[in-house]
Amino acid sequence: MASRLLRVSAALRLLPAASARAVPARHLGVPGNLASDEEQATGMERKVMEAMNKGLDPYNMFRPKRYAGTKEDPNLVPSITNKRIVGCVCEEDNSYVVWFWLHKGEAQRCPSCGAHYKLIPHELPH
Repeated sequence: MASRLLRVSAALRLLPAASARAVPARHLGVPGNLASDEEQATGMERKVMEAMNKGLDPYNMFRPKRYAGTKEDPNLVPSITNKRIVGCVCEEDNSYVVWFWLHKGEAQRCPSCGAHYKLIPHELPH
């Protein structure tokens, strides 16, 4: 089987029509000829890259926007369900995180520092 494949491939290389149709190969060692990430991306990766180029954050990969944390301006927490667990680092130099459940509805306070958080609905992009 292998010898048959070698004979066929050698015969195809000798045909003039085959070489005329051949597309020049991209050489990886030559500067400027590497495919970019946008050219190689497919499927969900491509959708995420296009969304990020438009300034959207499809999977909450960016740092969340800072809010005052007051009752009038609570920290907004996106969720695809009606509750989510939230971690609050109450002070910058704390070595622990205060975890609590945040439920849909009114803004809720952190049990330790009193910062306000509000759950908002979030739709996944797919």
